[in-house]
Formats: sequence, C-alpha cells, structure tokens
Amino acid sequence: MFRYFPLLLLSCFAWTTAFSASRIMAAEKEMPRQISGIYPHLAYWNDHGECGTGAVVPWAGKLWVITYGPHFPNGSTDKLYTIDQHLQSTPFAESVGGTPANRMIHNETNQLLIGPYVVSSAGNVRVIPPSVMPGRLTGNARHLFDPANKAYYATMEEGFYEVDLNSLEVTTLFQDSQGQLRGKKPDEGSAPLAKLPGYHGKGLYSGQGRLIYANNGDNAREALVRPDVPSGCLAEWDGKSETWTVIRRNQFCDVRGPGDLRGNPNPETDPVWAIGWDHRSLILMLLDDGKWTSYRLPKASHCYDGAHGWNTEWPRIHDIGLADFNMTMHGMFWHFPPTFTRTNSAGIAPRSTYLKVIGDYCRWNDQLVFGCDDAAQSEFLNTRKAKGKVVGPGQSHSNLWFTSTDIFDQLGPPIGRGAIWLDDQVAANTPSEPYLFSGFEKRNVCLTHGGEQPVTFIFEVDRKGNDQWTRLAEVSVPPGKAVWHSFPQSEAGVWLRLSLDQSCEQVTAQFQYANPDQRGNHPADIFQGIRTTKSNNYSQGIVRVRGDKLQTLAFSAQQVEDGQVVHEGFYELDDNLRLTDKHDPAAFKWTSEHAAIPTGVLDHDEASLLYIDENGNRWRLPRTVPAPSTEEPFGPLRLSREVATERDLFNCGGTFYELPARNAGGMSKVRPIASHPFAIHDYCSYRGLMIISGVDADASGEHIIRSDDGRVAVWAGVIDDLWKLGKPVGDGGPWKETSVEARVPSDPYLMTGFDSKSLTLSSDADTQITIEVDITGTGNWQTYQVADVKANQTQKLDFPADFQAYWVRLTSSQPGKVTGQFEYR
Repeated sequence: MFRYFPLLLLSCFAWTTAFSASRIMAAEKEMPRQISGIYPHLAYWNDHGECGTGAVVPWAGKLWVITYGPHFPNGSTDKLYTIDQHLQSTPFAESVGGTPANRMIHNETNQLLIGPYVVSSAGNVRVIPPSVMPGRLTGNARHLFDPANKAYYATMEEGFYEVDLNSLEVTTLFQDSQGQLRGKKPDEGSAPLAKLPGYHGKGLYSGQGRLIYANNGDNAREALVRPDVPSGCLAEWDGKSETWTVIRRNQFCDVRGPGDLRGNPNPETDPVWAIGWDHRSLILMLLDDGKWTSYRLPKASHCYDGAHGWNTEWPRIHDIGLADFNMTMHGMFWHFPPTFTRTNSAGIAPRSTYLKVIGDYCRWNDQLVFGCDDAAQSEFLNTRKAKGKVVGPGQSHSNLWFTSTDIFDQLGPPIGRGAIWLDDQVAANTPSEPYLFSGFEKRNVCLTHGGEQPVTFIFEVDRKGNDQWTRLAEVSVPPGKAVWHSFPQSEAGVWLRLSLDQSCEQVTAQFQYANPDQRGNHPADIFQGIRTTKSNNYSQGIVRVRGDKLQTLAFSAQQVEDGQVVHEGFYELDDNLRLTDKHDPAAFKWTSEHAAIPTGVLDHDEASLLYIDENGNRWRLPRTVPAPSTEEPFGPLRLSREVATERDLFNCGGTFYELPARNAGGMSKVRPIASHPFAIHDYCSYRGLMIISGVDADASGEHIIRSDDGRVAVWAGVIDDLWKLGKPVGDGGPWKETSVEARVPSDPYLMTGFDSKSLTLSSDADTQITIEVDITGTGNWQTYQVADVKANQTQKLDFPADFQAYWVRLTSSQPGKVTGQFEYR
C-alpha cells in the first residue's frame, strides 16, 4: 500500500495544482484589467466609418449590447453582444448589423427588443432580417390597439412597422424612404410615405392614443454648415390614418414616459416627454391630459448642435432604478422627475457636465454602464486647420464605460447657456415659453431689442412648478443698448417666463447660468508622471489606432534623456495593454508622417495666444503655463484632435478645451474643461481609453503603461478624467502695450467657462475703452461698459460673480499703446 503513497501524493499535488490553477484562471477571468472603468478587451469594432453603441440593456442575466455603423439600412458588420458576469463578451453569430439604437422590454411576451433582435427571457435570440424590415432602426413603442401581441418599430428615415412578437410577422405601415425604397420610386409600394419634414429620426413612444416620433436633423444643404436653420420635427400618428401630424418643427431626440423601456403602465393618462433643441436652447415637450406644453432649458455644450442632426447620439431620459430618472442632453447629466406634469413640473436640475459621447446607459451588477461612441474612422464634416492632415483611426471602434452612479454628480461643473428669444419678433403681452430657473446658483440674463423706444421686459415666475405664475420683475431696456439682469440665490422658483409691454423686433433674452466650480488648481494624483516643462528624461511620440483589423495602437516613440533622443522605436499597444517594440522602422516612419503634429498653427505675442481658423477668423486665448507658445520650449505639442466621435479636444496654452465641430459653431463655441501644467505631446482614443504620450522616465502607477523594454510609456485614462486636472484659469487679453488704432475693435478674447474674472486696463494716452461681449457666441456684440482710462494709470475692473459671455473685445477711442489683460482665477 505504501509504495503507492508517492503516486497518491503526486496525484493529489497535481489535482491541487490544477484546482489552484483553475481558481487562479477563474479569478483572472473575473477580474480583467481596467483603467478608469474602461475594460480594453470589451471594445467592439466594425468595418465602417463609425462604430457607436446603439443600446445597452440588462436582460436574462447578461448585459446586451448592439453597435451601429453610420448609414446602413440593409445591414452591416455590426453585431449584437452579450457580456456575462465575468465580463466576457460573446458576439451573436447570426448578427445582421445595421444602424440600430432601439430597445424595449415587452411585458406580455417577456421579451427584449433590441435592434432587429427579439430575445426571450431565457436568452434565446430571433432575428428580423433587414430584407424584411429595412431601415436604420431607431425606436420601439407599445402598440396602440394590440399591445399584448404587437409592437411598433421606427427607422431614421421614417419607416414604421408593426411586428407580431409571437410570429415576428412584419407589416409595413409607412415605407422607409431609403431602405425599402432604395432603387425604387417612392410610389412603388403598398404602404404610404410618412412625408415628415426633417431627416435623421431618433425616438419613438406611444401614449394617450397616439404614436409619437422624434426627428433631430435635416438634409438641406444649409443644415451641413449652419446650426440655426429649420430642422427636425416632433410628430404624432393616431395609428389608423395615412398621414402624420407635425407637433413642432424643431430637432427632437428621445420620447419617453414614466414607464420607460416597458411603456407607460397607464397609457391613456400617463404623461409623455420629448427632448430636443434649436439654436436658442433645449426644448422639453410635455403631453399631459391630451395637450402639448413646451419648456426650455439651457445648454451645457454646443458639441451636439448641428442642423443635420449627426452630432447628437441618442440622448435619453432613462429610469435606472434611482429616485429620479436621469436625462442626458447636450453634454449634461440632469435629474428628471418621473412625476413631471404640467402642474407638477419641479425637480429638473443639472448634475454635472461630461465629455464622452453616450449612446445609451443602464445599471448592471450595481454599476452604471455607459455605451459610448469613441473612435470613428471618418471625420465626417469635422476637419479643421488646428488638426492638420492627421489621418483618423485606422478602424472604427467603441467601448463600454463602467462606473458608479455617483459619477452623475462628480464630473464637470454645471454650466447653462441659452435663450428664450434670439433676434426674434415678439408680440406684445404674450408670455414666452417657460425657461428653467432652478438648479443653478449663478443666474444672469442679457436683454436687447431692435425697437426705437424703450421696451419693458416683464418677468414672471412659477415658484412651485404648479403652473401658477406671479410677477417677479420688470426691466426697461433702452433702444440700442443691452441690459444685464441678475437673479440672487434668494430668488426661488422653478420656471421663468417673459413678456413685453409692446410688440418688437430683434428681441433677445440670453441666459448665462452656472454653479460654483469647486475644483482646486492642482491635478489629481492619477496624472502623476505626465511630462512637465521641467522634465529632462521622458518618452514621447505619435499615437494612432492601427488599421488592417489589427485592433492595436501604434506608438512611434522617442526616448529622451537630458534633451537628447537616445532611442526611437515603433511600439504597439494591444488589448491587454501590453506595449511592445515591434522593431518596424517603416511603420514608425509612416505613423510619424501621416499623423504628424502640425506646426505653425498657433501664433502668439505678449498679449495672449492667437488662433486663426480656416476661415480667417481670429481668436485669442489665455495662457496658463509660462511658455510663449505650444512649440517652445518643449517642442511641438498636439493642439487639436478628435477623441470622441465628432468631438475635438483643443489643448492650448495649458488648458484643455471642448471644441465643437465646425458645423456646430466650431471655435466660436469652444469651452474650457481644465487647466494643467503638463507638456502633452500627443493624445487619442483607443478602446474607449484616452491615451496620452509624453511621460516621465520614472513614472509609474495604474495609469502608466510602460513598454516591455522599459524605455517608453504612455498614460491611459478616460476622457472625463480631464475634469480632475483642475479649474480652468488663465492670463491674457487682446492687448499688452499694443499699438492700437482709434475705434478699431480688438480680436475676440475667450471669456466663457471661467470662474472669477477681472480686467486690467492702461494706456499711454487718455482714452475711453469700450468693453463689448459676444453674448451668444454668434457675433452678437453688446456694450458691457465704457471705462475712462487716464494716461499712464492702471485701472482694474472685477466682473460680477454671475457674469458670463462667450467672448470679449475692447475698443479704444484714441490711438496709442494700450493694455487690456484679463485674469481668470
């Protein structure tokens, strides 16, 4: 017996080793590597110009995810994915792709509708092929007459279908104008065309006896370049007639009700909400007791503007199991009360601003999961001088972002810009739409008009959100002048509305809201190791996502010691975040040339930094680092790059800015994110991460990815980590001992998004300096103040805490050497 004991021990040892190994493997499987909530191995890719996340829904014990390409009504290489408890992703083998963003849970059949897929409670998937239901699927809604068995599907080009959820039989109600009819004449079909204005549909919902559809774009030529032309619509259908009714000709996205993904539990009486916007502000439409009511809210970001509708990736009002619903709209997280009605409208409030492009979000495994649109191979219309001729990512891809629901209140400080009227004709004694009054501590409005006599603006407030209005203030505005009116924090109320004592043309009421920016001026510890102007030993180089389906990141890297390049190499970063020297000089050269950092794009003088855009417009920006330009003394640095689809970052003078696409306002609507002391060489998006090159040689930590040979490194995080760099600050202005001509306005100098603001003026001759501000970011210049400046004397002006404008410029009444310098703290 004992002679077998060694074998028994060996057998037990082998079994124990195998068991331990399996436990280790299981543990490793359960804990894949993540940085800032991004798991690189979960990234999904397609073969098209864009790869966004259309929907993320917890169902049947897993997380279900669909991706979309930019314009594929008849299918694409996109897929349906499931993600299990161990964060392992499995693509559905029979995926048909397309451009889907619809999702709904059907109660009676206990099925998930997601894209063209119908998923049972056991996780079994049936497919409705594009040949049967063509179009870019964008929304689902409960059926008006047979909700137990059928559901509605809508496409972005106004195709509407009725699907039997038992048999999956499809009935075409209105033909998709480019899916089903591609290659055919519009009259060749058994179903009619909806013939709605607009293009680029988004949301769908049913309630109070109607099917409601939101469209957020237009295909007119002007819509490609101007954000202020008519676009989109909100429409409804009774489920029986051959025509739709247009409710409002504006851009709309999500349509939702208190039942969210499952549909309203009391469809005849429950409210329905629709969110949208125009060039003035956000628009919230409410269907309550059979009547539509409209409200307006401010915008945090202008990156979502654009009359074509491409820049707006499925904002949602969504129930994720918190006390309030959450709303994503124009770059801000909002509290949205699920009880919102006309007589109970209190509770909408800003939470924080964000940078990611979020297609959908949900709660799963006690985490908040965002489905994002991260890296598009196509720049669409988003080319600009600041970016140079850098090639885009070699392959489109995106990822999920796992975080806590606490993130809703922890990113950028809330800021709100918007108008009730913007150069509009207004009738006398006619109340405006209600505009949000609550949720912001700093509130200011600028009032102007084009009349020839004084006009009185009458403010009314709904203090409790019960549709009861009381007089708040009256402000008389002289002709040809702007008047600013501030609201103290003690002035409580939910909504504000305006009226005039007389009819008038070219009326503007532009609001500037903000909450205090509580950030400090020092970067969080996660940024330790990024190169500063004092670094002597570091690595840097060009970063870009590779093509040819390699799904890796190219890093044409240089190792620098005491200012000298001691090593160059082409490194590759993979899905496990391994950075390896590939010893490929040709790839190093190609990446360095085709993704090169453009030089000479930014100019500077003693006054400030100067950017001249592709249209010849001049824009001045502050400095936050003691360097004369972004090219000295620490070499060329990346100025601008797309790091989320159709959204650019602009890294200039020690401040990161959010830069909208040119068709959404471009540089005129730029907004500071955070200031920093770092010499960031390059940056890009990869597998949902933001990658930064320019890292100290001795840097370490979870955000530092060092190469296998230890010679080079990159920093990795999420784009919204940038808020943790610190509050935007800066010094500069249009003039610094600058020789100026009389009555010639200076270049515009950025003002929006900064906190404490002051201006120092001086001149070598007696003069009057007129301070003008652009109140809308569209060249709407209004005189704020005229300062008398005595020769060789310095005058300082502090702006009120609640004062904001997009840009500021100065004009001197006399020629001379003049200084106008702003300090933002």
